[in-house]
Amino acid sequence: MSGGGDPQPPAQPPSDGATSRVVVVTGLSGAGKSTALHALEDLGFFCVDNLPTSLVRPAVEACEAGGITRIGLGIDVRVGSFLAGATAALDSIRVGRDVVILFLDASDETLLRRFSETRRPHPLTTGGSGAIAMLDGVLLERERLASLRARATIELDTTRLSTHDLRRVVIERLRPTKVDVPRMSTRFISFGYKYGIPLDADLLFDVRFLDNPYFVHGLRELTGNDEPVREYILKNADALEFISRTEGLLSFCMPRYASEGKSYLTIGIGCTGGRHRSVVLTNVLSDSLRRKTGLPITVVHRDVARVSSSVVPSGAGEGMAGTPSVDFRRVQPGAAAPESRPASDKSVTGGER
Repeated sequence: MSGGGDPQPPAQPPSDGATSRVVVVTGLSGAGKSTALHALEDLGFFCVDNLPTSLVRPAVEACEAGGITRIGLGIDVRVGSFLAGATAALDSIRVGRDVVILFLDASDETLLRRFSETRRPHPLTTGGSGAIAMLDGVLLERERLASLRARATIELDTTRLSTHDLRRVVIERLRPTKVDVPRMSTRFISFGYKYGIPLDADLLFDVRFLDNPYFVHGLRELTGNDEPVREYILKNADALEFISRTEGLLSFCMPRYASEGKSYLTIGIGCTGGRHRSVVLTNVLSDSLRRKTGLPITVVHRDVARVSSSVVPSGAGEGMAGTPSVDFRRVQPGAAAPESRPASDKSVTGGER
């Protein structure tokens, strides 16, 4: 790269003819630039923050060479002396590209409060302490960003915007044509309490109050994905009432979680072993809410394939109902296991699934 003042020739658009969109996020420190860049990433932009202006054109060309046509660049006073070349650098990439400059601002009082809350120094505060020194940095920053502000395509005042509000505004204003707004991804997970609750669950529902098919002849070895188990569960009036009430609650909450800006929601439905009741109710609720809310919903049956361990803990008795009792502690490597003896059907110690 030449260190002289000769202007660079206009950069060429992508060779495949696609029009790149370059969004430059700039503005006052503390006004929400990081939030804006994260929103762009959610829209599929490849984002680079704190980029020296002399690298703007090479970065754009490198992205396009790799097939990336949505690019976000963060440029502000942190680049130091490079800021003087910002307008020339942006002019050099305008030919054949859709270049948008997003300038974020907020009131001085708001910026000072945000810095105070985060306990981070202003990038232009070189000495002293207290509100006066911080305010001097804010005023100096406004002066240095005046040329970029004059060229702004979109100017947002974030004084009264929360982080989630700003994210929504950025997505609405900068969403590429024909690209859907990212929607909250919802995951339903059935599980067995005996194996522990899902650590990432946002909401948990316990359905162990329902009659357990495990104790019904012919249903024990089946799962909630089998029709006989489904029929057995759904003929219970309490199960139908639970479905109705829970569906009403979730159909109210889920769209509001999505509007608030939540990206992921995990809903856990648990029974004792995670094989029967929780599986049926997870399937029914996810199918219904997928239709009602239009949100993408995935289903995971975490414990449906689990079988109870055949190792008998000391003092546990005969073993698990319907499961052969084998003491593996007496089995030598390479030797055949001793003949197992089925436990009594009446024994339910540790066997509920």
